[in-house]
Order: sequence, then C-alpha cells, then structure tokens
Amino acid sequence: MDRFRMIFQYFQSNSESVMNGICGLLALASVKIYTCLDFSCPCLPHYNMAYGLGIMFMPPIALFLCGLILNRQSLVMMEEWRRPQGHRRKDLAVIRYMCCSIMQRAMVAPAVWIVITLLDGKCLICAFSSSVDPKKFVGFANATLAQAQEMLIRVPCKEDELMRNSTSRRAVSRYLRCWSQALGWSILLILIIAVFLARWLTPCFNQAALLQMRHWSNYIDIEQKIFEETCCEHSRLFAHQCILHFFESMRKEIRQHSFDLPGEKEREEDLLWGITDHSQVNKLLKRWYYEKPPLDVSQATHRHPLEQEGSPPPWAGSCSARSKFTQHTHV
Repeated sequence: MDRFRMIFQYFQSNSESVMNGICGLLALASVKIYTCLDFSCPCLPHYNMAYGLGIMFMPPIALFLCGLILNRQSLVMMEEWRRPQGHRRKDLAVIRYMCCSIMQRAMVAPAVWIVITLLDGKCLICAFSSSVDPKKFVGFANATLAQAQEMLIRVPCKEDELMRNSTSRRAVSRYLRCWSQALGWSILLILIIAVFLARWLTPCFNQAALLQMRHWSNYIDIEQKIFEETCCEHSRLFAHQCILHFFESMRKEIRQHSFDLPGEKEREEDLLWGITDHSQVNKLLKRWYYEKPPLDVSQATHRHPLEQEGSPPPWAGSCSARSKFTQHTHV
C-alpha cells in the first residue's frame, strides 16, 4: 500500500510524467480501438471515399481533442494567456513553449491511428478504389467504362458475388495496399527523423533560454496547484468555523466526534489569515485573477485593498503564503 502511495505522490508531483503516461495510454487505446473496429466499406458510389477518409481522419480528431482535454497544462496555458497583466507581465515565450509541449503530446495518439490505418490499407482501398485507372489492369480490358467503374467500386467487398473470385479485385487491392503501406512507412520514418533531430539539435540552440522557458512553465503549473490546495485548506477551516458558530451548544461534541482540526479557536482563525467573511474571500479570488503578485519574494510587504481593511495580505507570492500555512500547521 505504501508503494502505491509513493507512486501516486510521484505522479501527482510530476505533471510531465502524468502527461506522458496519458499520451501513451491514448496511443494504446487508438491501437485497441482500431483492432476492434468492424470495418465495412459500403461499396457504393460517393460513399466509399467518405467512409474510408472518415475512418482515417475523424477518430484522430477525437483523440487529439481528448489529448487536449486530459492535459491539465492546456487549461493552465489558456488561463495564463487570457489573464490580465496585473503586477506580473506575461511572457509569450513561456506560453509558446507550453503550447508546443501540449500540441506534441496531443498529436501522439492521432499520429499512431493514421499510421496504423495506412499500414493496414483497408481505408485507402475503400476510399480510392473507384479512382484507379482500369487500363492498368488486364482484367478490365474487355469491360466497358461503366462496367469497370462498377467493379472498381466493389473492390473492397470480398464477399460480393461479382468480385468474390475476381483476380482483378485482388490486383487492385494489392496495388492500393502497396501505396497505402508505402505512405504509412514514409510518414512513420518522417516522424522518427523529426523526433531524432529535435532531440539532437536542441542543445545546439540557446540552452539557457530553453531552461528558462521550461522552469517558468513548470512554475505556472505548480503555482496554480499550490493556490488551489491553499484555497481548499482555507475553505475547510472556513466551513468548520461556520459550523461551530451555528452549533454553538454542540461545539465540544462536534470537535470530539466529527473533526480532526486544531483545538483552539484562535489558532483556527489565524490559519484563515484574517479572511473571515464571504466578501473578503470573493475579493481575494478576484485580486488573484486580475492582479497576480510579481515574481519577487522580496516584495512580501506589497500592500493591496484587503490589507487596508485590517486583514493581513493573503498572498505575498503563492510560495510565501504556502510557507506560512505550513509553519502554522506544524506548530
């Protein structure tokens, strides 16, 4: 049990590992879905191409959107991009780095799906069987153009009585499958070369700028997590205080049987950092969105409207707020 807890804590603290794991799971899911797919080409004019290309490209779009939805950093990036300037300037280089990282991970499963469909060849045969030139195949030499077109449309249907034992159908299928697999292997080779070059050429560029972008992209994600955790702790203590005030006569019984929180009221109120009513909480959240504190922990005494009302500043950077909470909880 402790081992599972350690693994969970590791993945919880390492967003990059979580995202890589999700990308791998989506890629495996795309393979499993395709192998379980019952591919049935309609063998009808104007429907073959729509069905074949739809099977090839519609699931990758869905997998790409799933990759964006499951990636927590996509929401963090959008919030960072759309947030007001406030006391902290927005670094577009960091936002671009986060966007590239998100897109790369989201494209893994769609690329796997497209490569698998091309290597299998069924989608391309269904989509382009009617576009093949019948003059390239001997079996269509004695057929009229209309008959040849009708036979080409039925090439993907092995069970069709007209094409069941036709050597022309097998020839067209081999021809299209050959092109499909060549295209699939070409795309796979291009992707491998692109990843190889990206890995090996990255040190040739400005490594300091890359480290800075990676650091601040991780910081934005971690800061948001710490802020949410701190808000959850404040909400729990705030709710506890509200319940104790409501059940004044039952305070001792509730503390003994329902809550495992600090024993003294003054200590609990200190953990609330003086934010003790609905309007102050709303103002805190609004100020966090519109005027995030500057990335300078030396400005811990930075004042804001909440401080003028007699309550201490709820943040002096998220790290200082978190450290204050940790000191109180360890007293």
